[in-house]
Amino acid sequence: MVRIRVLVVDDHRIFAESLAAALAAEPDVDVSAAGSGPAASRCLERAAAEGRRFDVLLVDADLGAGAGAAVPAQREAGAAPPPSVSDGIALVAGVRVAHPGVRTVVLAERDDPRRAALALQAGASGWVAKDCSLSRLLAVVRGVLREETHLPPALLTGVLRELTAARKHRSDSERLVESLTPREHEVLRCMVAGLGRKDVAARLFLSPHTVRTHMQNVLGKLGVHSTLAAVALARRAGVRPAELSGDVVERSGQLA
Repeated sequence: MVRIRVLVVDDHRIFAESLAAALAAEPDVDVSAAGSGPAASRCLERAAAEGRRFDVLLVDADLGAGAGAAVPAQREAGAAPPPSVSDGIALVAGVRVAHPGVRTVVLAERDDPRRAALALQAGASGWVAKDCSLSRLLAVVRGVLREETHLPPALLTGVLRELTAARKHRSDSERLVESLTPREHEVLRCMVAGLGRKDVAARLFLSPHTVRTHMQNVLGKLGVHSTLAAVALARRAGVRPAELSGDVVERSGQLA
């Protein structure tokens, strides 16, 4: 019998233990539990090192809300604020990068089309209510291993609307970025990398005054009023940060 290895990640101990016990009663399921993002990360790394990789993560959407950071995650900045690095959606994004073979399903207290769309964009294969039946949850677990995506029917319209809006927002951002000159694009990549004006000038062999002019032009063409907003728009458009040498990274960190 092929066994499914499941990791439940939830900081509510009673819920996590109860769900793990229910899943463990299934003859083809091996289950473990973790109470935080860091604990989940350690479980995944240890299992991978031992050749016993997990197949599915069941992650609390509100994992660690208001607590410390969970795991580093690569996120794309959007129009709305990104989820906290301590929450379950950020954990999903981190797992997608570090363990791409693991399927993730988000367990939620309530239906939320926006957050469900964010979860799918982060790499989740499903969004399931915490109070769903065990049979429903098992069907989702087995389904995502067949490359299926699972959402409650009531969420489909809202999630599709959110994903469509996100794609349009990205397209608009890409069009604005395309209006930049090659030099302005270089300056924008340096801004995305977190460099201040002096470091951009040193990197591109320009005067700080010239860099200031380029930065003002970038903000004007992108239709934003701050460096932070320009960086968010650039990330939506897929602009990659400039690659930094060690000394520049150190100086930019000091400036921050």
